[in-house]
Amino acid sequence: MKKIISLLTVCLLIGGIAVCQNPPASPRVSAEGKNIKIEYGQPSKKGRVLFGPEGSEALEKYGKVWRIGANKSTEITFSKDGTFGGKPVKAGSYSLFAIPNENDWTIILNSVLGQSGAYDYEKNKGKDVLSITVPKKTYKNSEEKMTFRVEKSSLDFQWDNVGFSVPTKF
Repeated sequence: MKKIISLLTVCLLIGGIAVCQNPPASPRVSAEGKNIKIEYGQPSKKGRVLFGPEGSEALEKYGKVWRIGANKSTEITFSKDGTFGGKPVKAGSYSLFAIPNENDWTIILNSVLGQSGAYDYEKNKGKDVLSITVPKKTYKNSEEKMTFRVEKSSLDFQWDNVGFSVPTKF
């Protein structure tokens, strides 16, 4: 009897450890540069159509606010004052939202951190710090996982073969 109980205990322990080690479907990752750090839930394309008009099968619809990532809102931190898309931005941390459109993207910085996706965006819309519009970029190569890159003078975003680049200056 003791052997059976011991064996069951060991099996439960090993099973529990194995379950705990499964990575989340959209892990929280970060990209960093000299003056910018961005932390976001990184979803994968998984064969889906990512962006498109209302009524399409697209995951994110044109003209709708998107948290730009998975799970809680993406957080961008500026280590010092600078410009983001040509507009002044103070050092600090902000939630990052976007509105994808057919030919451009509206990028929004909001001062309310830790928002649960874009669900509460309308409630917190008055806390927007800035909003800019940048052209849509089309990349030659596809990126399966949603990716941000912090470059010397820009913040670049790509998912599949679509994205944008926001000029930065510090």
